[in-house]
Amino acid sequence: MAKLILTHEVTGLGEPGDVVEVKDGYARNYLVPRKLATPWSKGAESQVSAIRKARKAREIASLDDAKAIRDSLQSKPVVVEAKAGNAGRLFGAVTTADIASAVAASGASVDKRKIEIGQPIKSTGDFTVSVRLHPEVSATVAVKVVAA
Repeated sequence: MAKLILTHEVTGLGEPGDVVEVKDGYARNYLVPRKLATPWSKGAESQVSAIRKARKAREIASLDDAKAIRDSLQSKPVVVEAKAGNAGRLFGAVTTADIASAVAASGASVDKRKIEIGQPIKSTGDFTVSVRLHPEVSATVAVKVVAA
């Protein structure tokens, strides 16, 4: 078992700043190469407080604020413009950054790392994505992809 400090949120494992123990192969082949975690050491333990402090500054303060943002996100679809060919296939794919900027244009701000896209969005049409606003609150957002 390998002891790691998470630097990014990993679904089902933990938040940034958490110290976790995972199997050696998972750490060596997935978490460390993707820079989702760093190996634990006594010196790295001091980084944990800095990571937690930065996370606390980014996260939504209260449960009521998260519910209010969830209601505003779910009330209307988010429109994302992307370059598309004649048949509606996109040149590339819609990313979480594209969705986050479209949400910001509609008035709310969402961290792109909190957006989860089930399947890659590679065509025009209507899709749904999940946004984790708070550990207890997540929103389902309707995304309408149109040709630019």
